[in-house]
Amino acid sequence: MITGWFDHRIGLVFGPGWRFELLGLSVGGRPVYLAGVALGLLLLTMPMALYLGGEIRTRWTTWSLILPVVGIPLWLGTPATVALAVALAFGAVLEYTRLTGLARVDSCWLLASAVALPVLSVAGSAGGAAAWVPWLVLGGAGLPLLAADAVDGFRRATMMAFAVVWLCWSPANLPLLGRDAFVVLFAAACADVGAFVGGVSLRRFSWAAHRLTPLSPGKTWGGVAGALVSGAAVLFLCGTLSVGWLLAVWGGGIVGDLLESMLKRQQRVKDAGAWLPGFGGLLDRVDSLLVAVPLAVLLAGR
Repeated sequence: MITGWFDHRIGLVFGPGWRFELLGLSVGGRPVYLAGVALGLLLLTMPMALYLGGEIRTRWTTWSLILPVVGIPLWLGTPATVALAVALAFGAVLEYTRLTGLARVDSCWLLASAVALPVLSVAGSAGGAAAWVPWLVLGGAGLPLLAADAVDGFRRATMMAFAVVWLCWSPANLPLLGRDAFVVLFAAACADVGAFVGGVSLRRFSWAAHRLTPLSPGKTWGGVAGALVSGAAVLFLCGTLSVGWLLAVWGGGIVGDLLESMLKRQQRVKDAGAWLPGFGGLLDRVDSLLVAVPLAVLLAGR
């Protein structure tokens, strides 16, 4: 477990005195404060989104709808958070198997893993979900082996092994973050927005206009700087800024984004889906979270 300066938090924290009561429901302290931070940032960015229009306005609208869909289950507690993790993993697996052309039996194995691992993460068994990952990887590899697939078997096995870890186990870490889960997701999302803003606003500087990697020509060092600043700012506002969490949100978000870019370039597609306005598919939206969440569990000493 990582302790000391690596997970020492600084930032703003609202006290427990502010309470909201309606129809017997009483909420106060940190949940109200975090909801206020998220809503405040949405309202502050609304004029700019409306002014710029186009894709920016579409993305802002999608974000305003996503916020309660994600935030409410996290606020409700562990069972709802597990359900959210299952939904994210399930949807990501559906898009992944369509992109990679895996067999139906492979898809069923991954979908079962997407349900099982988030549940196992809070089941109290020794090792939690992580203890089951090797068995699910080996079981998935056994499917093409049993089918004697000498043509596509090795590709299927490796793609499934990667998906078990990336798409099924990563969201399973979400319940382990407890009440901090919302902060990680919100900060990672804002870091994504900051990367876009930084890439556009800083491109007049030569260093910022340089491409980060051939995997994603649109990502520049200006975007990296923008993601760092925005991620740190949101973590500070939420009272959770630390070296470990910043590395998880910022570095993990970049790595997760590039992993999906590598997959899409291999499959020669622009987006993993087309149903989420402004983003493409679910995998296009949660790619950064799929690395940031397990890193936050590790680096925050959870």
